[in-house]
Amino acid sequence: MQPPTAPASATEFKDILQRLSRPIEFAARDNYAHVHGVKSLGPFVCEQVLQALARGPHAVPVEINLLVLRQLFQDFDQTSDAEERKRRVQRARMLLRQLASERVEVAQGGTASPPTTRPTSSTKPVGDRRPLWERAVQFLKGVGPKRAALLARLGIVTVEDLLWSLPWRYEDRSRLTRINRLTPGSRGIICGTVWRTHLKKIPQRRLSILEVTVEDATGRLLALFFNQPYLEEQLAVGTPVLLLGRVVMGRSGWMDLRMEVEEYERIDSVNPAASVNSTSPRTLHIGRIVPIYHETRGWTSRQMRVLIDHVLHDSLADVVNILPHSIEARQKLMAMPDALRWAHRPVEPVRLEELDRGVSPAHRRLAFEELFLLELALADRHRGVQREQKLLRSQAAPAMVQRLRSILPFRLTVAQERVIRDIFEDMASPHPMNRLLQGDVGSGKTVVALHALVAACASGHQAALMVPTELLAEQHYLNLTGLLDRLGLSCVLLCGKERGKLRKERLEQIADGRAQVVIGTHALVQSTVRFARLGLVVIDEQHRFGVMQRKTLTEKGYQPDVLVLTATPIPRTLAMTVYGDLDVSVIDSLPPGRKPIRTLAFHQSQRRRAYQVVRDEIRAGRQAYVVYPLVEESEKVDLEAAMQAAERLQQEEFADYHVGLVHGRLKTEERTATMSAFKAGRIQVLVATTVIEVGVDVPNASVMVIEHAERFGLAQLHQLRGRVGRGAQQSYCLLLSGAAGSHMGSRGAAGQPHDQVSPARQRLDALLRSTDGFVIAEEDLRIRGPGELFGTRQWGLPDFRVANLIRDAALLEQARKEAFALLEQDPGLSTPEHQPLRNAMLRRWQAKLALGDVG
Repeated sequence: MQPPTAPASATEFKDILQRLSRPIEFAARDNYAHVHGVKSLGPFVCEQVLQALARGPHAVPVEINLLVLRQLFQDFDQTSDAEERKRRVQRARMLLRQLASERVEVAQGGTASPPTTRPTSSTKPVGDRRPLWERAVQFLKGVGPKRAALLARLGIVTVEDLLWSLPWRYEDRSRLTRINRLTPGSRGIICGTVWRTHLKKIPQRRLSILEVTVEDATGRLLALFFNQPYLEEQLAVGTPVLLLGRVVMGRSGWMDLRMEVEEYERIDSVNPAASVNSTSPRTLHIGRIVPIYHETRGWTSRQMRVLIDHVLHDSLADVVNILPHSIEARQKLMAMPDALRWAHRPVEPVRLEELDRGVSPAHRRLAFEELFLLELALADRHRGVQREQKLLRSQAAPAMVQRLRSILPFRLTVAQERVIRDIFEDMASPHPMNRLLQGDVGSGKTVVALHALVAACASGHQAALMVPTELLAEQHYLNLTGLLDRLGLSCVLLCGKERGKLRKERLEQIADGRAQVVIGTHALVQSTVRFARLGLVVIDEQHRFGVMQRKTLTEKGYQPDVLVLTATPIPRTLAMTVYGDLDVSVIDSLPPGRKPIRTLAFHQSQRRRAYQVVRDEIRAGRQAYVVYPLVEESEKVDLEAAMQAAERLQQEEFADYHVGLVHGRLKTEERTATMSAFKAGRIQVLVATTVIEVGVDVPNASVMVIEHAERFGLAQLHQLRGRVGRGAQQSYCLLLSGAAGSHMGSRGAAGQPHDQVSPARQRLDALLRSTDGFVIAEEDLRIRGPGELFGTRQWGLPDFRVANLIRDAALLEQARKEAFALLEQDPGLSTPEHQPLRNAMLRRWQAKLALGDVG
């Protein structure tokens, strides 16, 4: 007999979690683009989990999460659905974070529960007084390990998760119909008694039909249940039932009506005088407003209703009301237990429309708490940043900045001057700057960032500028180096393609401080890059970077100042969630002399008319861009289309002019040469992919032609449009698409309601109506929704269970005000009254907000 395996130490368990995390985190990179690229991920995870379990015993929550993790990956490699794989990887990342925190708690003084004392699905702990977020759904009546794994696919692991998993819609099943009032083709609900049952089996078709004759005071009806033979025992003669289904005609036509049953429910008794508005509070599936939940294979909405009903009965009394009574009173919010009960089991009087839209009093209470906890966490982090001390402080107005002003070929706008003052005040303060700079395309954010870079270097520090693409890094380097050289500041470029001696020299210059300004891509976050005195980090087009990339760069200094730039305007509701802990500055005006860009839409069949506009501008001495889409799913095909288009335009439409081509796969030297030739005017038409979306500044370019415009996102279209209109002449953006509508600003098919127009057409219409980036951002949010608009990974956008940033914008404002006011009264949330609130805030947001101190 072999001796039992020794329990795993905290170090051994940590090693197993790290081995699990590496491939799972790789699969999640680039917005889960690698979920199909990790080979044998399922067997690997299952093997590691079994090793961890074999090194037990562990605490009950640890073993539960390990079992759920294994269940997620048992058939992972056989799953071809990318969305399903993404959901499983998302869930796995959450479980790994929980496992790490739970194991730490055990190691710090708790003891792992021995297997002999672990409750099973049939032996729920008697009088379980643990908090709801520590009670696993596996141990609820009727769940068990297999069903717990199914619920985990829906993001439900604990009882708290279950209560917060609200219905995604509701059905009014309260209106009963007499049997003699039923009509063919309708969907009805009847209340009656089982009069007779008969089970038919058709082996050759693998079909069984249970025929149940139901009668009420007005007649009888044959109800059909397909492939549910087990119901014969449950629906015995004399059983009162409610049935919901579609009414169809039998062989004898109108005189032979039948019901194909969708839902049934046994009830205590039949009320022969039931009205069409009768509602029975004892029913779950029929006879009331019924919640419809998200389902997964093996788990139905009906099963969810039964489970939720059980939890509401047994655990609702344990729900904690964490909001202070004063806030509940001011906001007129119902108590949390009542809100959960009403959201899952709505009763009269309540309007179905309010429930479906998520604006009922119950939904409002739950959404407010979600938003309030987030804003409280952001406010707390903002206070934390303000309390931090930085080692490197910059001068408020160094003389070198005045020299920079004297060599600039233009004067700054009032808006730019205002923002620069804000930045300098932050840099001179004893606390790290954490500021977001928003500005529309062409508003002059780069020159503002240049002032910050110069101020940091003039104070003896290094400054880093991180941008998303090599082309943008090269453009910034070429544009800024001349000015920095005249100020006596050294600048180096660091991208991913430098190799050998050149790379080594640049890394040495950065490490010993000779390189005062470093411009680069994500290559700056690599472990080989070390700074001597990093005092300022500027992140341009920051939504292109993951949270961890931004955090890694800032950690290369000692609490450096951070300036985040974005030319993608962010709607206020999203700014309050994604950047609620940052100070925000906005450049709200364009440099003088700029004319609004005229945007025209053309159908693909009108391409020659669009090209005529281009020829007219070239004859007037201007230049043009022609942009082709490049999306990940069809990158090779798209790139070939752009290359073929460049050849065709050179040979046909613009044979008398020079046509250039630039895309992300060109060698750096070729790309730089092409861009330099375009900037110098030797190339009149530049065919490009979206690599020119940001950072390219050629004032003489006055026309932007966007091919297949319907394939671009709205924010991306606005960014591309911003590449023109940078000179004093009138500029044009020509949208070529297959979407319906004529040119010159059409708004879709005449008389077509806006909400019935395709999303692609809505995007083009929005671009035609406005050149204001903030108006366009709000429209993009409306069309696409917050999750699709930015993407959770890049923007750190929180996943809400109830709240909706579009629908609940006003509620978000109220939650923010209440959160900041509460922290003014009790900065540490240290009073006994606020302890449950603080614990809930940390439980919900501590791990996510700890990922990065920027954005």
